[in-house]
Amino acid sequence: MNLFNKIGKKLRLKKMAMAVALGLMSFSFSAEAAPEINLDLDETIQRALANNRVIKQSIASRESAYWSLRNARRQTTPIVSLGGNWGFGGGPANASTYSDDKHRRFGETASVTLPIDIAGTYKEGRIAARYGLNAADLNLENTLQAVRQQATIYYFNVLQCRNLIKVDEDNVRTLQEHLKNVNAQFRAGTVAKADILSSEVRLANAQQSLVNAQNDYDIAVATLANYILLSADTIIHPQDTLTYNKYNLDLQTCTAYALENRPDAAAADYAVKRAESDIRSAKAGYKPSLNAVGSVGISSNEFPFKPNSDGESWSIGLNASWNVFDGGITEARIRQAEAALISAQEDAAATRESIQLDVQSAFLTLHAAEKNISTTQVAIKSAEEDYHIAQVRYAAGVGTNLDVMDASDKLTQAKTNYYTALYNYNTAKASLDKAMGIPVGIDVTRYVAAEEEGKTAQEAREDAAIVPDASNEPQTEEVAPPVTIDLSNTDYNSNYGTNTDSNNSGVVIAE
Repeated sequence: MNLFNKIGKKLRLKKMAMAVALGLMSFSFSAEAAPEINLDLDETIQRALANNRVIKQSIASRESAYWSLRNARRQTTPIVSLGGNWGFGGGPANASTYSDDKHRRFGETASVTLPIDIAGTYKEGRIAARYGLNAADLNLENTLQAVRQQATIYYFNVLQCRNLIKVDEDNVRTLQEHLKNVNAQFRAGTVAKADILSSEVRLANAQQSLVNAQNDYDIAVATLANYILLSADTIIHPQDTLTYNKYNLDLQTCTAYALENRPDAAAADYAVKRAESDIRSAKAGYKPSLNAVGSVGISSNEFPFKPNSDGESWSIGLNASWNVFDGGITEARIRQAEAALISAQEDAAATRESIQLDVQSAFLTLHAAEKNISTTQVAIKSAEEDYHIAQVRYAAGVGTNLDVMDASDKLTQAKTNYYTALYNYNTAKASLDKAMGIPVGIDVTRYVAAEEEGKTAQEAREDAAIVPDASNEPQTEEVAPPVTIDLSNTDYNSNYGTNTDSNNSGVVIAE
């Protein structure tokens, strides 16, 4: 009996082991690795320009303006209408035509109406719609520039968070080495237990700071991935580092360039022109309207119609009307359009004032960060020397543990200040590019010049294109499905939401 029990136990163990193995195999096949990608700044910007939803919304708005212009151009084309009727009629029967008192009647008509724009209403509608399309083109360019700026800032934020992780890693290693030194001196009886406790507390705080820095990095990566339409669990490996490249332009040059090249300023000007056209269109209400009309009709008591139908008619002529009194409707429309013009003019002026402020703010931030870069570089060297002196003094018994930890804090802060200044300089440069209107797809001045020559919006785009694709007519696409996180992804769960570096930084937390 014992033998059979042993055999059964072995069989059960084998079955359990096989089930566990099969389970592990099925899990390994079902779990997919988190996507990884190497990104530099240029590729980040290109992905943002190709995938960002704000750009697609702006393209759809531009296409709406395009069809609005097409609609305005069709307002003076002939309109052909076909109509028909069928019914019964009562009364005495006509022996030559009907056989009973219920008379069937069929009829068909065809008419052509041609509006004659003597008041100029349709002309102003076309002008206003054309300015609307011009403004939409420039708003699209403004959106492209804004997306480039934001993608750049998000990418630099990832680099900054990576730099701050390195600062905290260095601080943790420094405090770990110091704690080892304190423990050695405590065993030798040269320092008090309080030195160990305070060093352990300072190390624990540094470890917590490192965890928070890693979390900030993960959030920065997820934010960048979301902006360029990658899955939020994508592991991004940035290929660049924050550097300092001197910017030599002065504030006056930057401001003058911005006022001439910012697409939102030119779009605001087109809004003013459109409002002026709306006033002229409203004033057309005081003028008569005229339409050329022609029609052909045929009626019969039989269907389908026979050649000898009992009724045929045709007409051609002009229909004219003139509202000599409309109860003040035209006057109200004119006043409304004039108020809209004042609003557009104020918006254009406010836009230019905002442009000057944008340039000045970015320029001053840039130069303040530039000064801080050189200052913090000197501060790092001084802090490193101060920390070395504090360590030597503590080892010799003439310095305190507090001196060493304070020197460590100052060194960490100096490094943080340096990387922050470097980050501020690079982001301010990206903001200054946006404030100046550095083009992405089209050159604004060339576009405006082409439009003033009477060229169509598409021809103006071709003249102003600075990259080949910008000369093409922007087209809307089907809405891409939302990008979601695969919560069953084990790599995602192991790389995010933990206190380890997703880039395998190799930080060791002291026990």
